[in-house]
Amino acid sequence: MMGLVPVEGPLDVLCLGAHPDDIEIGCGGTLIGLAARPATTVTGLVLSGRGERRQEAESALPRFFPGATSEVLDLPDGRLPEHWGAVKEALESLAGRCDPTLVLAPRAEDAHQDHRLLGRLVTTVWRDALVLHYEIPKWDGDLGTPSHYVHVSEDDARRKVSLLNASFPSQVGRDWWDDELYLGLMRIRGVESRARYAEGFFAHKVLLDLRHA
Repeated sequence: MMGLVPVEGPLDVLCLGAHPDDIEIGCGGTLIGLAARPATTVTGLVLSGRGERRQEAESALPRFFPGATSEVLDLPDGRLPEHWGAVKEALESLAGRCDPTLVLAPRAEDAHQDHRLLGRLVTTVWRDALVLHYEIPKWDGDLGTPSHYVHVSEDDARRKVSLLNASFPSQVGRDWWDDELYLGLMRIRGVESRARYAEGFFAHKVLLDLRHA
């Protein structure tokens, strides 16, 4: 296992989610850790969110990464494939304003149709950025074997869980939402990458430049 580090200099991160809480569940620990990295900016786009859920999405990302900006659209939850054109247009419009170094998005193989659509479209819009697809645990049982891992300190792992509960009170009472789920998945990914906690990501294309030390 070889550790890879981002290039020196500014790191512009784009986080994409189909729904409120996708980003924070999938890569919240990574974002908390990135907050300590100099010259890093984080921009977020959530495709669906209305009422209380919209308010949660608008305020959540800056809690995980202070200074982050987040835009929330009102496309229909659970029906994004029916609105393929609107999703594509939203991503293309954002691409005209955002040239990220790193894109964090749902998996193209995710069992949820909204996640899956976004995961497939992202690489057609941002072709020159590193795209890492995060995972979202769910009853469908669609977890796979990550290709990349980001270690998360124990403090950051527990902070992620605390912020999830504080940021998304509308979800706290659901039977699938609990601290054990989020810590347990990070613990499994930590074991797989020889750490206490980690978040797993999936990449289809990664360009390595081995000419430089």
